[in-house]
Amino acid sequence: MSSIQLSDLPTVEEQLDNTDELLMDLHTIRDFLRWIVSRFNQSELFLGHGYDDAWDEAVALVLHGLNLPWDVDPTVRESRLTATEKLFIISLVKQRLIDRIPTPYITGTSWFCGIPFSVDQRVLIPRSPIGELIENQFAPWIEPENVESILDMCTGSGCIGIAAAMAFPEANIDCTDLSEDALDVAESNIATHGLEGQVNLLFSDLFEALEGRSYDIIISNPPYVDVPDMDALPDEYHHEPRMALEAGIDGLDLVRKMLAELSQHLNPEGIAVIEVGNSWEALEAAYPNVPFTWIEFERGGHGVFMLTKEQVDEHFGS
Repeated sequence: MSSIQLSDLPTVEEQLDNTDELLMDLHTIRDFLRWIVSRFNQSELFLGHGYDDAWDEAVALVLHGLNLPWDVDPTVRESRLTATEKLFIISLVKQRLIDRIPTPYITGTSWFCGIPFSVDQRVLIPRSPIGELIENQFAPWIEPENVESILDMCTGSGCIGIAAAMAFPEANIDCTDLSEDALDVAESNIATHGLEGQVNLLFSDLFEALEGRSYDIIISNPPYVDVPDMDALPDEYHHEPRMALEAGIDGLDLVRKMLAELSQHLNPEGIAVIEVGNSWEALEAAYPNVPFTWIEFERGGHGVFMLTKEQVDEHFGS
């Protein structure tokens, strides 16, 4: 008698199509969570759009499907589901596993700096390690009490600018983007968090609409994916707006333009914090004499540099 191999088991697609069996065998929220995590692992799902753990992502998907808050009492996991609820959860799992749609697009919510943001396929899903810097008020490079103005360039959903507004409640925040769709999402998030009086949105191609404006902190998570990385991205990334990801052969198309104009928009004692991800090596090669400070993060992440006003003026001033 031969033993059963993993390869002999039904595929994820076959299991998802067999709804009668799922309805009969899965009863409680805990049943569905266990089953979803197993299917996530079986299909080698890409994690990285707000979740780095299959269990957390499964919980987010199920709670959304049942209209339950994220902080619901854990004992609810023993609750039995109706057939309608089961079918709806299965439909969500199909979107995640078959269509490879990232969970935040399915639920419509992503978390950044402990803050919920509405997201859809008009904007990137928040995940920048810059969030850790915002939570720490950019220590030790800035004196928080001296910060009066912050720019979030390429704002997308507005997550960085909004989180910065909460970390620096006395500062005025400008958020810019070249995508009107993204600005619509950001406007909604600003209204949700009641920050209309503190956070200002501008349609701008980098610094184009910012003549005469300067800031104590300039933050940017711009498009920085180079051609080789763009071609190799997991399927999940292809649900995100391409213009928010790709940035030319070496990933530095926008960053080069940004660096050339930084000096005239950065206040004395100010800092610029810019994310370039895997394109950090290309940046080092392009500017070998610039003393980029590459920030190390406790919670993971890489490719974020900091420059002071003095360094910007020395290497990129006119």
